Amino acid sequence: MEMQGTRLLSTTQEQAWQALNDPEILKACIPGCDKFEASEPNVYSVQVALKIGPVAAKFNGKVSLIDIVAPNSYSLKFEANGGIAGFGKGESHVNLKSSENGVELNYSVNSQVGGKIAQLGQRLIDGVAKSLAEEFFTKFEDQLTARFPVNEIASNITKETNDQRKSEDSSRLKWTLALLAIAAVAALGLIAYTS
Repeated sequence: MEMQGTRLLSTTQEQAWQALNDPEILKACIPGCDKFEASEPNVYSVQVALKIGPVAAKFNGKVSLIDIVAPNSYSLKFEANGGIAGFGKGESHVNLKSSENGVELNYSVNSQVGGKIAQLGQRLIDGVAKSLAEEFFTKFEDQLTARFPVNEIASNITKETNDQRKSEDSSRLKWTLALLAIAAVAALGLIAYTS
């Protein structure tokens, strides 16, 4: 199963990053989560009770954070086993980007399921996954609002946006001067820069 989406959060990038790395917040937001505890650095033991169609089970597993680029992004590898109900495993990538109205959270998930839950059909599994994702983000936004009051969020977003603009203006000036110097010295007509 593949799933991707974007959410606009009314918080700063740093606040969203803190929340995404807080096991208590994640435990409170993941539907059916009974346990989300650090077992070693960047590795968490997880227990989740889920019902997908007629199949209900407790899944035990682990989540590993990898490719961490604080406070911008990380990837997660996860695996869970629900006994005869089946198993799930996969990868997810989360990316945060500041915007004028808060922070944009982009995510993608690629997962596989096996056992009884795999026999339920892709359509049912996809529907449940989308529903669980929506429930997670609703709870996550509630947690952000509770932890970071609206006035604090607004002032931090304004400060973060202004700091980012100053940094971007300074960066543009440096690139412009560098490009002019290179163009003059090398007498090049065009310099292409791709990212």
